[in-house]
Amino acid sequence: MAYWLMKSEPSSYSWDDLVEDGKTEWDGVRNNAARLHLRAMAVGDQAFFYRSLTEPAVVGIMRVSRGPAADPKDKAWVSVEVTPLGAIGPVTLKRIKGNPRLAAMELVRQSRLSVAPVREEEWAEVLRMAAAAA
Repeated sequence: MAYWLMKSEPSSYSWDDLVEDGKTEWDGVRNNAARLHLRAMAVGDQAFFYRSLTEPAVVGIMRVSRGPAADPKDKAWVSVEVTPLGAIGPVTLKRIKGNPRLAAMELVRQSRLSVAPVREEEWAEVLRMAAAAA
């Protein structure tokens, strides 16, 4: 199983929207590096739901429920289906940037990337931070 971080602006699609819908097509990603990451996803992989722009933070965990397919809005791009597993945190961007164990995390190094891999030890550290915040 691999781990990921996927960003969404709350005004476009929020964690609450995902929970209400029960699943969603993660489409509309228009960045070559993010497209490669979407192509690498497999059913069962898990991803942090990252709320961007407004109070940026990791706020939930999702499961990839359908692997990569052509984006229904533009076949040149890629989408996956995700389902919510549960809310966490929030673990704010400020806290993530302030944690030396997360200094190499793609969210910190390439902050504009909308879909990024998360190393196993980073995943565990963000979960630890979320539990400490609860």
